[in-house]
Amino acid sequence: MRVVTSERELRGLGGCVCVPTMGALHAGHASLVRAARAAAGAAAPVVVTVFVNPTQFNDAADLARYPRTLEADAALCHQSGADAVFAPPVGEVYPHGRVVRVPALPAVATEPGLEDRWRPGHFAGVCQVVARLFEMVSPAAAVFGQKDWQQLQVIRAMTAQERLGVEIIPGETVREHDGLAMSSRNRFLSAADRAPATALSRALAVAAQERDACGAEKLMLDTLRSAGHRVEYAVVRQAETLGPITRAGDRGRALIATRLGDVRLIDNAAW
Repeated sequence: MRVVTSERELRGLGGCVCVPTMGALHAGHASLVRAARAAAGAAAPVVVTVFVNPTQFNDAADLARYPRTLEADAALCHQSGADAVFAPPVGEVYPHGRVVRVPALPAVATEPGLEDRWRPGHFAGVCQVVARLFEMVSPAAAVFGQKDWQQLQVIRAMTAQERLGVEIIPGETVREHDGLAMSSRNRFLSAADRAPATALSRALAVAAQERDACGAEKLMLDTLRSAGHRVEYAVVRQAETLGPITRAGDRGRALIATRLGDVRLIDNAAW
């Protein structure tokens, strides 16, 4: 496996299965790389991108403290079956003097009132960097984790809308032994907050037992607030559009975002 930092060094890797990441990789990312390896088979390479994208942070302090662990990330990628890690500097992705277009945002990026409300500008940055990375890497397919459910739907919609010709493959959420969804941000939880953090997965579990969406939302709120979370949203929505469930046959998704101490946590599950 090799680590490359320029678009020029990507020659020969076109048609790959790509796993876009911001680094600080953990076992959840390893599962995405393995999923990419399975999808690629023996015929196509697997390329993991490691790039902390400045355009998707609406908080400069959050960007500054995001972990950079390239050496460990490369080792994990190698162990999980990647053929290359693409870790470009900011100037390679956003060259000086060149305007990198922000694709038109699909409705799922602007209308649900979830991440789009609480992280203004976030999806514009996500769509911009994903379209740019696809341009640089030329993948046939890309794997994105389901933990960032709204992001997954945004990328699917943007890729189709822009006719980028990249298949989007969802990767399962990997959890700690206590149910907490794996995240690069978990390392910032204090010892006192680690146990209350599991309220997210507990809230999703109790919501799954409730057949009424409003009732499920109330159960989630009660579970989270009783554990000390500051809730940004705890909702049940139609799974693809993230709009309200309006028909009995709609596929639902329960989605949560909270703050515990100074750490923001998100999670979701089928409903």
